[in-house]
Amino acid sequence: MSNSPEPLEPPTIKNSVEDDTIKILLATDNHIGYNERDPVRGQDSINSFKEVLQLAVKHQVDFILLAGDLFHENKPSRECLYKTMALLREYTLGDKPVQVELLSDPDEGKADGFSFPAINYEDPNLNVGIPVFSIHGNHDDPQGTGPAGALCALDVLSVSGLINYMGKIDLPIESHPDAGPDGIAVRPVLLRKGNTHLAMYGIGNVKDQRMHFELRSNRVRMYMPRNKEDWFNILLLHQNRVKHGPQEFVPEGMFDDSVDLVVWGHEHDCRILPEPVAGKKYYVTQPGSSVATSLSEGEAIEKKVALLKIQGKEFELTPLPLRTVRPFVMDEVALSEIAEEEEIDLSNQLEINRYLRERITQLVEKGNAQWEERNEKALADGEPALPKMLPLVRLKVETTGVTEMSNPVRFGQEFQGKVANPRDILVFYRSKRGGKRGPKVTIDEPELSIDDPELTAHEKLEKVRVSTLVKEYLSAQELQLLGETGMSDAISLFVEKDDIHAIQTHVGRELKALVKQMNPAEHLNEDDLEELLAQARENQEKEYLESRSKPKKTAKGKEKAVPDSDADSVDSMAMEVDYAGASGGDSDSEMETQPVKRKAPAKAKAPAKPKAPAKKAPTKGRGKKKASDDESDEVIEIDDDEEEEDEPPPKAAPKKTSRAAIFAQPVKKAAPKKKAAASSSKQSQLSFAPAARSSRAAATKARGKMVVSDDDDD
Repeated sequence: MSNSPEPLEPPTIKNSVEDDTIKILLATDNHIGYNERDPVRGQDSINSFKEVLQLAVKHQVDFILLAGDLFHENKPSRECLYKTMALLREYTLGDKPVQVELLSDPDEGKADGFSFPAINYEDPNLNVGIPVFSIHGNHDDPQGTGPAGALCALDVLSVSGLINYMGKIDLPIESHPDAGPDGIAVRPVLLRKGNTHLAMYGIGNVKDQRMHFELRSNRVRMYMPRNKEDWFNILLLHQNRVKHGPQEFVPEGMFDDSVDLVVWGHEHDCRILPEPVAGKKYYVTQPGSSVATSLSEGEAIEKKVALLKIQGKEFELTPLPLRTVRPFVMDEVALSEIAEEEEIDLSNQLEINRYLRERITQLVEKGNAQWEERNEKALADGEPALPKMLPLVRLKVETTGVTEMSNPVRFGQEFQGKVANPRDILVFYRSKRGGKRGPKVTIDEPELSIDDPELTAHEKLEKVRVSTLVKEYLSAQELQLLGETGMSDAISLFVEKDDIHAIQTHVGRELKALVKQMNPAEHLNEDDLEELLAQARENQEKEYLESRSKPKKTAKGKEKAVPDSDADSVDSMAMEVDYAGASGGDSDSEMETQPVKRKAPAKAKAPAKPKAPAKKAPTKGRGKKKASDDESDEVIEIDDDEEEEDEPPPKAAPKKTSRAAIFAQPVKKAAPKKKAAASSSKQSQLSFAPAARSSRAAATKARGKMVVSDDDDD
C-alpha cells in the first residue's frame, strides 16, 4: 500500500504562480455526429463541442486536451467534418500567443513526405491561438494497413493544421528504430511554461485484451526524460475501465509509477474529480462524455468538462458543467410490487397504461425543472439564456407476472413534442429470479476444444472451426426443443454461406414437425410434457440425421438409380417436373435426341397393341394430380418387375404422360403435336428405359418426347 501522507480531499496548488501555471481544458468522448439525422437531437453533439471550445476561450487556457472519440463514426459525414473544422478554426486560430514552449521534436509523428511539423503552432504558416491535442478512441480509430495506410478523421484535421494528433501507435513496434522486438512504444509531447515541465503520453484505443496483456507483461515502454521526477507526467488513454471480462478491461494500478495523472476516456459516466489509486501515487480523472449516446444510468449523471491547472508537481482540477447538454432523467418501476399499493389490475392493460402515463409525466416535469434551474444559474452568472430543450426520458418497467403489455412505440407517440425520444421512452424487461426452470438450460460458458491451455495461440487458430465451436456450445446448453446437429448446420450456413434465412427456416421447420409429433389435440399432463418433449426431440434429431446422411440428388442425376419405394418415386417426380418448368431447357435439348434413337428397334412391333389405351390417357391424366410409382415407368422407363405384373400399368401410364405433357407445354409447344402423331402412327412402338435410369432422366425424356410403351418386349 502507498505510504504517502496525501489526504483523500482533491489535490490543490498551494502557492499559485500565474507564469508557472499551465491551464488545460480536459474533455473526452465528444461523439460529434451522433444521431445527426434525428430532427430533435441531431445537433446535440456539435452544440456541446461548441460549448467546450467557448469554455476554453472564456478561461484562457493554454491548450485543449481530448482523450478520444472526438467523432462518433469512423467515417464522419461531410456535414459533420465541415462543422467541426469550422468550429476549430473559429475558436482555436487567432492572434493569442501560445505560452507553452515545445521541447520535444516537432517532427515526431508528422505526415510522411511533407515538410510541415506535427505540432501546428510550430508551423510558421499557421496562426494558432489555442492548440488542441487529441488521441483517437474506439469510434474514430485509424483504419487501413501499415503506418502510412492506417488513417482516420483525426489525420485529416491534423494535416489541415487544426489539431495535434498524438497517441497513434503501431502494433507491434518492430518498425520503430528505437523500439524493442515487441510491445507498445509511447513517446511524449514535452512542454514547458516557466518553471513547470509537462510530459503528455497518449495511447490511442487498442483492444482491451492486447492492452491488458502488454501492461501485465511490462511491455508498454514510456520514453521519459532523464530527470522524470521533475516533470509532471500525464497519461491519456481510451480503454474500458469497468471490468467486462477476464481481460476486457485495463486495471487502474498497472501504469508506471512515474505517472502523476491519468486522463481516462471511453467511459461515459462523469467521475471527473481525481480519484487516488490504491498502492500508486497517481490519480485518475474520468471526465465522461459530453453527449448522451445511450439511455443508461451512467449517462444520466450531469455532464462536465474540467479546467486543469498544473504548477510544478502540483495540480488542481475544477469541474465545469455543460449547459447545452439535453436534460436526461430516468426511473425504474416493478409493476408486481406497486400493483397493490396503486390498486392496479395487472390483467387490465388500460390501468397499466394509465399508471405508466402518470409516471412519464412526472419525469418530463422533472427534466423541465432541471433545465430551468440550469438556465437560471447561467443568467445569474451573466451568461445568455438558451432556448428550451426537450428532455430525454427513460422508464424501465419490470413486467414479471404481466401477461400483456402495450406497444412502447405507440405509447410514446402520446408524448410527441414533450420529450426528445418518444419512440423509446419505455423499456420492458422481466426479472430472471422469478422463473422456475429445470437444471438443463445453462448459459454458462462451455469448455470448448480450443480452450486447452496446452495449445499455443497458433495451434488454436489452426484448430478453430465455426461449426465445431457452435456444436460444442449448443451441446453444453442442452437444448430442450431443437436438436444440436440441425441448429449447428443452420448456424454454419448463416456464418459461412451468408444465408440470412438459414436459422429462421430451420427453427420454423423443426417446430412444425415437433407440433405434429406432440399431437396438440390430445390432452397432456404437465408431468408427461417434459418426457414427451424429450422423446419428440430425440425422434426429430434422428430423422434429421437420417435425412442428412442420404445422398443428395445432383442436377443431372444420370448416375443415380431409380427409387424403389413409392414415396421416393413420387417425390422425385414432383421435384423434377417443378424444376423443369422453372429452369427452361438446357437439359431438355441435351436429352431430346435419346428417345429418337430408342424408337428404331420398336417399329416392327407396331401392331402389337391396340390404340385404345392411348386415347384414355389424356382424360384420366387431367383429373388425377397425385403421382405414383407408375409415373416414371409409363412415361419413359418401365422396371422389369413391374412389366411382368399386369397389363393395367400401361393403361395408367398415359395419365402420367399427359401430366408431364401438360407441364411441358409452356416450355415446348411442339410436344402436343408430336404426341398426336405418335398416337396414330407410332402408338405400338416400344421404348423401355433401363432400370438404372434416374427419375430425372425419365422426367426430361417425357418432357422432350412422349412415347407410350405398350409391349413388354425391349
